[in-house]
Amino acid sequence: MKVKTLICNCKGFSELFRNADMNTLPFDIESELDVDYAIVHPQLCGQGGSEILEDVLRSAGNEPDTYIVVAGCAPEAQLKLFKKTFRNTGFDEKHFVPVDIRGKTNDGILDRLKEEIEALLHPDKKRH
Repeated sequence: MKVKTLICNCKGFSELFRNADMNTLPFDIESELDVDYAIVHPQLCGQGGSEILEDVLRSAGNEPDTYIVVAGCAPEAQLKLFKKTFRNTGFDEKHFVPVDIRGKTNDGILDRLKEEIEALLHPDKKRH
């Protein structure tokens, strides 16, 4: 299984992301978790971010064992914001994992991502 991680920091202005160090977070994720890569974009729901997400989803669509994890705002908001991108790429939404990292430190974000990745690896295991 491959896991590609995209991190959004909501333009860098939101108070909800002030506790995270977005400069070191990708390194922390790649060092601590079993992911292919981690990148930060300032606004995945903006034009440039949508283009990057489309590219990632298109390339992952050819890899049935690949999951795209997006760490950012509320999962419900991500699913709504990226609905058109899913349609445009034909990406299977079952392989999209939105993770809410608002208000978290890097350690808190790592914990949230680890929990989600563990759930992908062990879908029958109960979550707490």
